[in-house]
Amino acid sequence: MSPKQNVKTNSVDLSSQPESALPESSEAHHPGHPRYVPQGPEPLNSWPCVLTQVSQPSLTLKDQDIFLVTDPVGNITQCADESSLGLFCQDTCYLSRLELQIEGRSPILLDSDAGDGAFFSALCTNPRISQGEGREDLLPERIGIQREMALCGALLEQITVTNYHRESASLTLSLSFEADFVDLFEVRGMKRPKRGQLMRPEREADHNITLAYEGLDHCLRLTQVIFGHHLPDRIERNTAIWSLTLGPHEQKILSYRVEMHLDEKLASVVVAPPTFHQAQAATRSERIRWLEQVTRIRSDSQSFNRVIERAESDLYLLRQPVNDHYAFAAGVPWFSTLFGRDSLITANQTLVLDPTSARETLLVLAEYQGKKDDEWRDEQPGKILHEIRHGEMARCNELPHTPYYGTIDATALWLMLLGDYYAWTGDRSTVEKLWPNAIAAMGWIDRNCPRNGYLAYQRRSSGGLVNQGWKDSGDCIVDRNGRFAQSPIALCEVQGYVYSAKLRAGGLAHLLGYPGLSRQWQEDAEALKARFNRDFWVPDLDYCALALDGDGKPVDSITSNPAHALFTGIFSDEHARSVAERVLAPDLYSGWGIRTLSSDSSAYNPMGYHTGSVWPHDNGMIISSLRSIGMTKPALELATKLFEAARTQPYSRLPELFCGYPQTERNQVIPYPVACSPQAWAAGSVFQLLQAMVNLVPDAPNNCLRVIDPMLPEALETLSFRNLRVGSTVLDLEFERTDGTTSCRAVNKRGNLRVLIEA
Repeated sequence: MSPKQNVKTNSVDLSSQPESALPESSEAHHPGHPRYVPQGPEPLNSWPCVLTQVSQPSLTLKDQDIFLVTDPVGNITQCADESSLGLFCQDTCYLSRLELQIEGRSPILLDSDAGDGAFFSALCTNPRISQGEGREDLLPERIGIQREMALCGALLEQITVTNYHRESASLTLSLSFEADFVDLFEVRGMKRPKRGQLMRPEREADHNITLAYEGLDHCLRLTQVIFGHHLPDRIERNTAIWSLTLGPHEQKILSYRVEMHLDEKLASVVVAPPTFHQAQAATRSERIRWLEQVTRIRSDSQSFNRVIERAESDLYLLRQPVNDHYAFAAGVPWFSTLFGRDSLITANQTLVLDPTSARETLLVLAEYQGKKDDEWRDEQPGKILHEIRHGEMARCNELPHTPYYGTIDATALWLMLLGDYYAWTGDRSTVEKLWPNAIAAMGWIDRNCPRNGYLAYQRRSSGGLVNQGWKDSGDCIVDRNGRFAQSPIALCEVQGYVYSAKLRAGGLAHLLGYPGLSRQWQEDAEALKARFNRDFWVPDLDYCALALDGDGKPVDSITSNPAHALFTGIFSDEHARSVAERVLAPDLYSGWGIRTLSSDSSAYNPMGYHTGSVWPHDNGMIISSLRSIGMTKPALELATKLFEAARTQPYSRLPELFCGYPQTERNQVIPYPVACSPQAWAAGSVFQLLQAMVNLVPDAPNNCLRVIDPMLPEALETLSFRNLRVGSTVLDLEFERTDGTTSCRAVNKRGNLRVLIEA
């Protein structure tokens, strides 16, 4: 689902503002400057504009199933249209205000950083503070305020206040807390006719604060603020107040933690440690354990390494606990939950990094596989879910997301991942365990894709998505004239996924002793390939259609989608080359990456979510496609551009998407205003790019790893893969580029895997 379209401009009714007096006569002249007259204040309603509220940058933290979005100071303020700020768990905003003030004013920010992803730090100082009659004002920059936040089953903060003045200083510090307990879909702009009841905040005897809400789902949600160290001197409603007197260079430490409860149980799956430092230590040690288990990929370029390290960190942060498994959440803030398409694609992108993530994703999605026909949730037997939600609106059946199955591609992608996971690991026991799910998934495809037809979608649920491919915004499936396609819609890349799923599942069927089924699926794949190249090709464009509409006519706009199909091998050799060359033309290639829609299209918008923007994961697919048909040089050039784009972003992080404006001499990516960051398949695309460079082809069942024509881009001289797992073997690979040729060495091999390096 498309993110909320944040509107940051608030129109103000200026007609109600008082008019200021004008000069008595416009003929009066200033005696010293005869051409000028004194100018009094202009009446507000004479301005040819409206007042606007400027949006501040936000910082994001995430850990497990909790995420926090604050302003750069670390505050959550209740400014209009800034509702994406907050502390969230289980699709609920448990903290809608967290505001630190000094003498009733915001501290002055010196520096802040959330680069770690689970920790936040900010250095602030005081504005000029009037101490009242008879007392000298506290001058600016005399008080240092260091804020440190951590997420670990709760929000924990430690505030260190230091007096850097030569004399004692007295000041009042306050922290205000509020919780509106809105559902995340309300944050994204959905309106509800009725909400539950906010309960009166309670103040505990031990100086804690409790905020409460009883939802329409009859669940009681609580936000508890528990103070430590230097307790507040008093609490007024939901504001904690400290009256501090600090001697020269004296420090005082304030701390608290915010726990979230659902029906008197912790909302988070993690139990919070008592203190900030314990939370910080617990989270860091868990991250170190994960990093020690995954492949470590590094180059001789520090800027490349920063992008890789950021992607590693983001993927760790986006691991989401679901039942007894972990899967990648799609992105923060809007999509911090299990998705079908997003989680599957990310798991596939990162097989080279961590194949266990693919196994976890396959297992958890199999648990939620469709079991019945349910039009409201778009559920059908064998279908893989699109998205699951746990908030009040889902619990009250105001949304179909319990889970919602409105996705056309996740089922085929699940089968593709199962085949690719087996190629990397040789894990037959998992394939056998999931084989009934694979049969059910293929059964859903076959029932919805007759042998002479295509897999297409049409919205069934009144609360569901109109478009159900990866481009799922409402305005993106258009023809060359910008007209919306009529459903049912058969997307080109989805047919490629079905083709690939048939081939992979056919191989697994042969492995498990079902030769007839294997043969049938192989024949289905070949028949699909033949009719796809006939029906989807648009001769006058020499390009593949985006889709076929409900009448079977091509939706003939020029988009990035055919390059996804290219990777699956469904195109004939001739058509494959045409798609690859066309996707690199200037109307699609912005200079930073391939746009989602041609700039020549009447529907093109460089700021459109799917109608002209550039998506890193989309480009990762394209780069893999170019590599698969031997167009290695343009693939490497495009991969280098994405790394360069990442280096221009905060923390060297690839966001969900960026605008499709052409690259200029300014050499800066234009950000998309409400992109998720971090985002899973954007982070995963980094490893897809690295995999495309060295071109690893695993065959764990046959105890073999092929390295086919590895080639590093000009920006790199060396690239190493440490702790790479293929089947039961762990090894290191080292690549070095010399005089335009890339060599490969396998070292420190622990196991009997055969490594074949092929030019």
